[in-house]
Amino acid sequence: MKRIPGILLALALLAGPVTPLQAVGPACKSVFINPITDICWSCIFPITLGSVPVMPGPYPDTPNPTLPVSICPKPPPLFVQIGLNIGYWEPYALTDVTKMPWCMVNMGMQLAGPNIQQVGGGGRKDPDDGVRDGFYHAHWYKYPVIFWLQLMESLACMATDNFDLAYVTELDPLWDNDELAFILNPEAILFGNPVAQLACATEAMATSTNLVLPFDPLFWCLGSQGSAYPLTGTTGYRDTPTQAATLIMERMNYKLHRQGIVWESLGVDGAVCYQHPMPILPKSRYRYQLSRIIPDSLWCHPYGTTTAIWEMGHDNPVTGDNFGFVNFRKRNCVFL
Repeated sequence: MKRIPGILLALALLAGPVTPLQAVGPACKSVFINPITDICWSCIFPITLGSVPVMPGPYPDTPNPTLPVSICPKPPPLFVQIGLNIGYWEPYALTDVTKMPWCMVNMGMQLAGPNIQQVGGGGRKDPDDGVRDGFYHAHWYKYPVIFWLQLMESLACMATDNFDLAYVTELDPLWDNDELAFILNPEAILFGNPVAQLACATEAMATSTNLVLPFDPLFWCLGSQGSAYPLTGTTGYRDTPTQAATLIMERMNYKLHRQGIVWESLGVDGAVCYQHPMPILPKSRYRYQLSRIIPDSLWCHPYGTTTAIWEMGHDNPVTGDNFGFVNFRKRNCVFL
């Protein structure tokens, strides 16, 4: 993921002091994530060498290179380097989804201060001056926990960025305006009809368990969560707060792909040496788990999987609409 320079400094200067959890009102609940106990470590499996599972796992996997070895071009004086084709699912990003602007759900704090309204903290309102039920803010953190814990030795096979708050929607004028977001997703006009949305029912049925990956050709669908468009924080699909938050988390990932901020590896012979920009979200290469407010670290779920199978006991109305997620991304790499 490419870094947005200076965003943390800008937040510190504009938003004022950080308010700890104890001083936050009932509209914002947040708890700092524990990387040991709050992450589903079994979700990194299967680990593959070429197309052969070395350590199997309970979840479906994406295609992997057929060959166990790759030859990658390198700058002089090496020119080429030989390595093993490794595949695994890396917990590489955290996502907050919240109705309370600047509520850092996974970080245990809320940004506050006299200037908070001037930097995007207003939120979206209905005519009756109440906060709109179907609008959420989101925050995206780079979270290189594999690198921190030194679980992999090859730097090519893990995210080595520093922990960073990489994207906040409070600063994005496209996030709360469906018409303005048309700049990012003009193809949405093709899928805002019952026929196109009816095709999403097949994916929703197929992904009703954890055993099937979502269908990448149906890129305008997010399974049981609803439509991928618009790439904003507004949703009319709100069967439950957990379902709506999951939809916003998946849309946020799509938005970052569309803007070229998140790049992908590929499990293809000859293409595994590099990461590639993908303006269409390869949703089959992602899993997620709930990390906040009530964590669910026992299992994870492919994108589009219905929340009905796991949300019971994890949606506390007292905490408000504040959710944290861990995103697992399939990483195909050359272990050098």
